[in-house]
Amino acid sequence: MSRLYNFAIIGCGQISVRHAEQIKKYGSLRAVCDINRQRADQMAARYHSKAYYHIDEMLRSEKAIDVAAICTPNGLHAVHAIACLKHGMHVLCEKPMAITVKDASDMMQAAIANNKKLFVVKQNRYNPPVAELKKIIRENTLGAIYSFQINCFWNRPKAYYQHSWRGTKVLDGGILFTQFSHFIDLLYWLLGDVKNVNAIGRNYQHQDCIEFEDTGIVQFEMLNGAIGLLHFSINSFECNMEGSVTILGEKGTIKIGGQYLNVLEYQRILDYRAPHLPESKGANEYGFYTGSMSNHDKVYENLLKGLDGREHESAMAEDGIKTVEIIEKIYAGIKSF
Repeated sequence: MSRLYNFAIIGCGQISVRHAEQIKKYGSLRAVCDINRQRADQMAARYHSKAYYHIDEMLRSEKAIDVAAICTPNGLHAVHAIACLKHGMHVLCEKPMAITVKDASDMMQAAIANNKKLFVVKQNRYNPPVAELKKIIRENTLGAIYSFQINCFWNRPKAYYQHSWRGTKVLDGGILFTQFSHFIDLLYWLLGDVKNVNAIGRNYQHQDCIEFEDTGIVQFEMLNGAIGLLHFSINSFECNMEGSVTILGEKGTIKIGGQYLNVLEYQRILDYRAPHLPESKGANEYGFYTGSMSNHDKVYENLLKGLDGREHESAMAEDGIKTVEIIEKIYAGIKSF
């Protein structure tokens, strides 16, 4: 049985509720912080915690916080995580870990220097079909991996970007960071590191509201010799269509699909029979759009194991940095739209 931990949440936007609901199962939400006073006050009232409107004020006042959950805009993750690590807190950072490799590396160095743990939310690893695919690859059931296809066809209307930090290079960073970093994480987690990339991007429907592409295609050559494509877009008509990974190997072919990598759509593998998989949880619902799968219960279960020194499946800083590194490599090579 894990001891009860004291938590703080930095950033009281939509995803913070997922954290708060899990925190109340495992400990105490002592403080919440947001520059939007109304949001901070509402969350504090709902979860019986103290509201702060600036992180420095919270860090000066709160001396008993064990873990800070960073739920602020992407471009602020590094500054907020480093501040909490320097004040003796462990950190659980929402995806993406950061939007530059330098910022992500600085976060990891702060964790090391202060002898604290830095976890990164990578909840799609816990989808039952994805976990099964990882097991198949780890056990070499597919043999040599020849090629792969990753599809990410979602919808983000212009309303999603209005009056928001979203869509800006400095705080958002790009749809590979905000919408599709989970897919880049799975690319690395399942297939290893990237050797070469070639990419092309276009902005078809969001020229007046985002500062980067809304559609892209990336060609990968992996260090293990596999080749593959990533096709990503936020222009799926009216709703999210598909999030999928297809792998073709020496001994079989498998596709994990559905809208959110939550369905074993196809498998034909030598000497393998797919087990009965538990049903995946629903997607995160945010009103007029939906996000990726909601597995924050698994995120927190493994966070607590990690804090207690037990074996766990949490994504740590090294995993988060690798995702950022691969996305930077894609954006560095992407042809101008």
